[in-house]
Amino acid sequence: MTTILIKNVDVITLDKKGTILRNSNIAIQGKTILAVGDIPSDFVPDETVDGHNHVALPGLFNAHCHAPMTYERGWAEDLPFDRWLNEKIWVAEAALTPDDVYWGAALAACEMIRGGVVAFNDHYFYMDRVAEVVRDSGMKAGLTWCVFGIGDAHEVGANLEGTLEFIARWQGAADGRIQLLLGPHSPYVCPPDFLKQVAEVAAERQLTVHLHVSESEEQVKNSLQSHGKTPVAHLEALGIFDGNCIAAHCLVVSDEDLDILARRNVTVAHTPITYMKLAMGVNDLSRFTKRGINLAIGTDGPGSNADMDMLAALRQTVILTKHEQRNPEAAPGDTALRMASLNGAGAMGFPGSGVLAPGGAADLILINTDQPHLLPRHDLVANIVHAAKAADVTHTMVDGKWLYRNGELLTLDEEKSKRKQSGERSGWSTARCRACGNIGDSFIP
Repeated sequence: MTTILIKNVDVITLDKKGTILRNSNIAIQGKTILAVGDIPSDFVPDETVDGHNHVALPGLFNAHCHAPMTYERGWAEDLPFDRWLNEKIWVAEAALTPDDVYWGAALAACEMIRGGVVAFNDHYFYMDRVAEVVRDSGMKAGLTWCVFGIGDAHEVGANLEGTLEFIARWQGAADGRIQLLLGPHSPYVCPPDFLKQVAEVAAERQLTVHLHVSESEEQVKNSLQSHGKTPVAHLEALGIFDGNCIAAHCLVVSDEDLDILARRNVTVAHTPITYMKLAMGVNDLSRFTKRGINLAIGTDGPGSNADMDMLAALRQTVILTKHEQRNPEAAPGDTALRMASLNGAGAMGFPGSGVLAPGGAADLILINTDQPHLLPRHDLVANIVHAAKAADVTHTMVDGKWLYRNGELLTLDEEKSKRKQSGERSGWSTARCRACGNIGDSFIP
């Protein structure tokens, strides 16, 4: 069992008291944090890392993303949401191959590890290949194979039965670093009978459901016309919220919808950069927090956000919330950091992560604070939330193993991943996409 000592380091613990330690120590034994602060006298580390001029904090948990969509970066620009989805994204995804998914996810994993992300909650297709990336990278993940339930001709790689086979293949794999979820795309695509079936399977197998919910006024209008209920009320009636659920977005929600989400303990994944880039509107997060709804931050996919930078998503969450509420006291830094780590960790099925405390998972990052934009160090949390950049991360650890150390990526072949997304894929974005049609031809926008 490997032991590691990180010494002389500032520590943002994110424990219940919000403890911050200066020039302190962290002892790691195997996959677990043994001590923070005072170190047992008999602790003998195999490795010692000098954390001088660094701050340690819990690793970031990306609560909603589509990692393989790195191949769609720059593919669908300056379009409203409906055209972005129907004219560009569905077209691109009709041309997907399993290899595309592996290399797209691998490139995203390289970016996330470099940016301090220790886990991601992915919702996509050909998820065996994403699971391979998780296995190879050393990251943690919640993996969801997206299904539509409108006929096998419209599924990408697997129907619901196929996703259950995927879950069986990967349950407990990668040393427990993979959690498996069920992924109906959304209530505006999936028929009610299918959603009810998903809810029944989720209850039977104790699986979390991860889906898109209430992203636009049009979706709410269509739901009221088709079902007589808002998307949130519709999902509750079908049983989707009977167990654990991660609902991405929830941009257009009534007070009654929010009461449902709170009562059902639904986690809402907030992806602010996508909302701004696609001009979708923004959430008033105070409506969620005053009801005690668990909020977690995600990047969404590079096809909408353009990158996988969780520190950028964290910063935009805080700034946008303060601006929209005209309230500088809204979204304090400690609360926002918990949204980017602890809240997502619990929702994804990693309850030991998201806090630096004895007995917790050794999922942590080090950020170099000896930078012009991070000095002086009056308020470490404020500096991280408002000024830190992905490039400031120097170390990323998952389960006591370094994935990234002193600026060196240790687990994935980054150069090969980059090549696969550049010159070797020059034909993907033209003839191959156009020849494959549009998987969303019959979807309701």
